[in-house]
Amino acid sequence: MRFETERPASWQTCLACGHEMTETDPHPRCRSCGGLLEIRHRAPDLTPAELLRRFTERRGHGSGATASGVWRFREVVLPSAETVISHPEGNTPLLHRPSLDRWTGAGNLLLKHEGHNPTGSFKDRGMTVGVTQARRIGATAVACASTGNTSASLAAYASQAGMAALVLVPAEGIALGKLAQSLAYGARTLLVRGDFDDCLRLAEEASAKLGVYLLNSINPFRLEGQKTIVLELLQQLFWQAPDWIVLPAGNLGNTSAFGKALREAREWGLISSMPRLAAVQAAGAAPFARSFDEGFTRRHTVKADTVATAIRIGDPASYDRAVRAIRETDGVVLTADDAELLDAKAAVDASGVGCEPASAASVAGVRQLIRRGLMDPAQQAVAVLTGHILKDPGILLRYHRETEPRPAGANRPVEIDATLGSIEAVLRAATPVSP
Repeated sequence: MRFETERPASWQTCLACGHEMTETDPHPRCRSCGGLLEIRHRAPDLTPAELLRRFTERRGHGSGATASGVWRFREVVLPSAETVISHPEGNTPLLHRPSLDRWTGAGNLLLKHEGHNPTGSFKDRGMTVGVTQARRIGATAVACASTGNTSASLAAYASQAGMAALVLVPAEGIALGKLAQSLAYGARTLLVRGDFDDCLRLAEEASAKLGVYLLNSINPFRLEGQKTIVLELLQQLFWQAPDWIVLPAGNLGNTSAFGKALREAREWGLISSMPRLAAVQAAGAAPFARSFDEGFTRRHTVKADTVATAIRIGDPASYDRAVRAIRETDGVVLTADDAELLDAKAAVDASGVGCEPASAASVAGVRQLIRRGLMDPAQQAVAVLTGHILKDPGILLRYHRETEPRPAGANRPVEIDATLGSIEAVLRAATPVSP
């Protein structure tokens, strides 16, 4: 459809054919061609200074949605939403650890840690908007395919909204910390004998034929929440954009959301320069990186295989939107093998921060950018950590206790006799000798 009168506050546009749909149309894809949708907003009826002042006034104040690091930016997220489902979420820290400067070679690397969200991952930012939209359109049940984090978040927010939740996860390879959350929050959890791509295909079929509202990242309302990661880090930097924003890349929802956030922030006068995006895939699940290396002349799919379960995706659903984000930001797409990911994770963990394996792709990516001469060490980079350290404790323990040959970052536990002398011997071995 085309709007014949004044445009509403928000609407949906197909990125493939340009077909427009109302904000409350429940279809997760374009009804005309099946393409991916994007939420478009009328420019805020405020000057940039007034808009920034409003964002600042809400920061750290109130309770419920007022305290949310998503709904603080409501004018550019979902302005027509009157009642929202919020934990609240967001308000995640921007951290600096000198040890990671040394490990990556960066001069001043900042970490945006999304593992501090309520269910332990960035997915909560998208899910507060997605479940709010589900309630607005009268949905009685919501569904998603997941490698773990999405299902945990969907289960929590659907429970809060009093809605039935259906999650489809691979029967093999899902991290137990994430599966446990889906079960604990009450979602009907289906273990599919297949990979994530099989789960997403089934979830889309269920949405089309069984009437459940799909809340994977192909849902454009999810991306409206996820783009607030960028808005919040810009606010924490006093709206002075960094040179680089580096993030893990799996299904490419965040890559798409980050590009949209930066485009809108520039159009609406919130920032004066555009950071470059660096999307980092696991080498064993890198179809987007292969396409990037070929100038995006064709779309690749792979059979994904990586220890980083959160980005173990061989056919990214948000491919088209992510291509636009990389092109508009003069971005790059990198890969890191599993050994590099686990070494980066060990470095993050040892700094006292901690993250799940997929999150460490961003830090491994910063190291690569510098070593390949793509980034000057003096430039400002923000690496996004997407999930909490306890999301995948199994991999963490295997790395430190069992991996051979022993990785440089491994911290083996020491078994001792029940004597004070045994403790003393361990302390002597651990104490550096003065020059």
